[in-house]
Amino acid sequence: MAAAPTASSYHLPNLYNLHGLIAVVTGGGTGIGLMIARGLAENGARVYITGRRKEILEKVVNSGSIKGDVVALPMDVTSKPSILEAKKVLQEKEGKIHVLVNNAGQVGPISSWFNDLSSPNHKDAETLGQALFDESEQGWADLYAINVYPLFFVTMAFLGLLDNGAKDPQKPGYTSSVINITSMSSMMKQAQEHFAYNAAKAAASHLTRMMATEFALKHVPVRVNAIAPGMYESEMTKDVISPEELDKMAKGVVPIPAKRPGTGEEMAGTVVYLASPSGCYANGQEIVIDGGCLAVNP
Repeated sequence: MAAAPTASSYHLPNLYNLHGLIAVVTGGGTGIGLMIARGLAENGARVYITGRRKEILEKVVNSGSIKGDVVALPMDVTSKPSILEAKKVLQEKEGKIHVLVNNAGQVGPISSWFNDLSSPNHKDAETLGQALFDESEQGWADLYAINVYPLFFVTMAFLGLLDNGAKDPQKPGYTSSVINITSMSSMMKQAQEHFAYNAAKAAASHLTRMMATEFALKHVPVRVNAIAPGMYESEMTKDVISPEELDKMAKGVVPIPAKRPGTGEEMAGTVVYLASPSGCYANGQEIVIDGGCLAVNP
C-alpha cells in the first residue's frame, strides 16, 4: 500500500499555519481587536486578549463566540506597572510569545465644524486659528498616550518574550511578529475633522518603520509591520456603519470605491498573513486595507 503523499509546503494549511503560536492582542475584547483575536484563535494560535475592562474580556472568553484558545489578560497599555504585570503573567505561563498585535486606540479631539465652510469659525484666518487653538491640549496628550506610546512601551516590555518566540525550537525558521494597527488616516492629507488622531496615527506608522529597522540592525529576530485599516465596524465607528454613513464618516473628497465597510474576515486575514510563516519575509511594511479610499483621496 502506497504511503500517503506528504502535504506540500505550498498547501494552504502550511502557508498560514498558526498552530503552536502564542499571540497577544491589545484592545482585543471589542471591535477590530476582537476580529483579529478571532482570526488568530480560530486558526490555531493561543490568543491573550488585553484591555482595561476585565468584564469585557471575560465575556468574550466565556461566551464561546470564538472557536479557539482565548485567554483574558487585563492590561492597561497606558500604565507601565500594568504592562509589567501582564508581562509577568506571560513569562510564567508561556515563557515566550510569537505575535504581538498593538491594536488598542481611540479617537481624540474632534472639530466637527471644520468641513462646514458656512461655520462662523471659517470667518477668517484669525477666527479659524483660534477655534483650532481652543482644542483640548490634554485631549491631544491623552490621545498620544493611547495611540502612540503603547506601541513603543508594550513592544519593548515584551521584546524578550518575542525573542524567545523567534528561538522556539518547535518553529524553525520562524521570526516573531509585531503588528501595529494604525489607520488610513495616518496617510490621508486631509484632517478629517481630527488633526490629533491623524497626527498620532502618522507617528504610529513611523514608529513601526523605526522599530523594524533598528531591530534588524541590532540583530533582534522580531519583525515589525503595520496594518492601516479604513472604515471597519468598531466602538469608534459606532459598531455599525450603514452605506449612507460610510462616506460621511470617512470625510474624504471622493466616496470610498468599495462602497462598504471592511469585514472582520478581511481584517483577520491580513493579520493571519503577517503572523504566519508566509509573512516572515515582510518587515517594516504598512499594509493599507481601506476599500480604495486612499487611492482616490489625497
